[in-house]
Amino acid sequence: MSVSPETDLKMPLKSLCNPDFVKDMLLTLLAAVMTGVSGSMLLIILVFSWGSAQAESAERYGAQLQLRSLNGQSIEMAPLLNTEVSIEVSGMLAWIKVEQVFTNPTRSWMEGSYQFPLPEGSAVERMKMEIGDRQIEGVIEEKAAAKRIFKKARAEGKKASLLTQQRPNIFTLAATNIAPGETVRINIEYQQRVHYSGKRFELRFPMVVAPRYLPKSLQATEDNQISPPYIAQRAGLINPLSMEIDIDAGVPLAEVISHHHKMVEQRDGQGVVRLKLADGEVEADRDLVISWRPEVGAEPELALFREHWQEEDYALLMLMPPDASKPDEILSRELIFVIDHSGSMKGASILQAKAALRMAVRRLKVRDRFNLIAFNSRSETLFSSPQSATRNNQKRALDFIDQLRASGGTEMMPALELALKQSEEANLLRQVVFLTDGSLGNEQELFALIQHSLGQSRLFTVGIGSAPNSHFMQRAADFGRGSFSYIGDQSGVTLTMQTLFEKLEYPSMRNIQLEWRGKGQIEVEPQRLPDLYLGEPLQLALKGDDLEGRLIVTGDRDGKPWTRDIEISRGQNHRTGVHSLWARERIKTVMASTATTTQEERREQVLQLAMDHKLISAYTSLVAVEKRPVRPLDEDLQGGVIPVSLPAGWSPKAVFGRLPQTATTGPLYLLSGVLLILLAWLVYGIGSKMSGKQKPGFCN
Repeated sequence: MSVSPETDLKMPLKSLCNPDFVKDMLLTLLAAVMTGVSGSMLLIILVFSWGSAQAESAERYGAQLQLRSLNGQSIEMAPLLNTEVSIEVSGMLAWIKVEQVFTNPTRSWMEGSYQFPLPEGSAVERMKMEIGDRQIEGVIEEKAAAKRIFKKARAEGKKASLLTQQRPNIFTLAATNIAPGETVRINIEYQQRVHYSGKRFELRFPMVVAPRYLPKSLQATEDNQISPPYIAQRAGLINPLSMEIDIDAGVPLAEVISHHHKMVEQRDGQGVVRLKLADGEVEADRDLVISWRPEVGAEPELALFREHWQEEDYALLMLMPPDASKPDEILSRELIFVIDHSGSMKGASILQAKAALRMAVRRLKVRDRFNLIAFNSRSETLFSSPQSATRNNQKRALDFIDQLRASGGTEMMPALELALKQSEEANLLRQVVFLTDGSLGNEQELFALIQHSLGQSRLFTVGIGSAPNSHFMQRAADFGRGSFSYIGDQSGVTLTMQTLFEKLEYPSMRNIQLEWRGKGQIEVEPQRLPDLYLGEPLQLALKGDDLEGRLIVTGDRDGKPWTRDIEISRGQNHRTGVHSLWARERIKTVMASTATTTQEERREQVLQLAMDHKLISAYTSLVAVEKRPVRPLDEDLQGGVIPVSLPAGWSPKAVFGRLPQTATTGPLYLLSGVLLILLAWLVYGIGSKMSGKQKPGFCN
């Protein structure tokens, strides 16, 4: 049977007018839609079932966190981890011992690694591994060599631990070959200086490494070991931490305050204050901040600690500023406020930052000039250039602040460039105030920018949230010849910002110079001395062959010369470890000298300092290895990186998103179903039109 082309075309089209055919087509379309919907629903069910299983597992095992084993194949148990901290404060120095307890609750041999923060500027100089009554002391090795030693010990079945610095305030501790049911204790000891400002001492102990944002330009090249895996689901204490603190301030204390954790306080007859966590243990998800204030009239004027180590003298000096009387007239200034509203700031952090910024704007005087810069994945400014702080401009600034929402990435570089490169008004003191949690990984790029573009500006950083990046915040302020302040919760906004703005309004001393009148030469850190502001001391680390003599400190105060003569003698306070703090400050200076030295030159200098003073650095690690093998080599080793809690107040959705970002076929099913629906609607519409108008065609 032959069919003409015209008949061949009309027959299938005519079938569109057949009710049975239309019915079959619609049923087919419905089946396709159901396929798309069911496929998508199946994906969602699988995702949420997985999340539910994870939550159930966390609830069942508490801090026994599940993760991939070392071979990357199966899901195994990680070691339990508890952290015990003891702190001894003497005057302006703190000696801190962190004991991390790895317990293996399984029947398998385990390995665990854990990433944790330490204070910016801390000098880590000792690690000890304890197994029962056995103790193995860690030794400083070049970083690559330490890693090889650790891997060799792992392969040979020997117990070993490795402590590595990822950033000056981020460290990784690994312990391997932990026997079934066994507990291994790793003790880390370090020192740090106590911060003093506004007649108040403050000690901050960071507890968690917040997620760090890397710009796209670095994501492919950066060895990104600065963010551990995170657990947003809470089931008991994920990373329990206990703490004891002894404070021997050397002067009577009017008050001691724990700003974010409930503490129990006891005082002995010698004036020592002992603090313990009221709940015994807390989740390691928020920085601990303790401050204490001397009684009126008991504030120290000078604190000096000395040490004779390996035939050389070292000293730490804290000189109180001159009388904090305020000048009659506040200086006219140009203030540039920069606020971070990226995803990591979502929740309490953005509320704190906005409250602080509102307070700053309302405090401005008409003679001041100002501008606001907000950034996340992009930057925007309130004005094209700084404007006078008129009532109308202040209102525009407050409206600008109100509309800010936390979302997106942390592209800080463009915002910092905008702040430092805005046109300056002649004869105005220029101050840049940066409000951020500092959760980024390209710190070195930003430090280089500050050094290159600072000019006559001064940069002041305000850390926001439960776990700000103290390395970035403090070093940025150091390079910016300003200071670092910290706001941990909403209740601290008013006091912190009021203290900061009093500093900004009343510079105390500028152009500070030192002159040594004694034996030989001395080396001083920091080499570039900052300005001093109201209530801030001058803190110096000194090194010399023989620190016997006088140190003359000079500066400009209110346009007039100021001088202080300090006698340094061997009879003054001696404490061990002062050399470590000097070396740590020198390492910071070397690492910052990017404009004058090559990377290899900096590496050689830091490596020499770290090896000489037995310190962990960017190029050295601490490794401890037990001599005898303990794990039979025919038994597998399991474990991996131990996850930590997100910092308190952080939003997992804002930082990581709600669902996995990997590609699946679910969206394809749904898209196919939607397209088929649209096609059915189109065909049905065409058929209805033609049927209603009775035009010659396929149904006639």
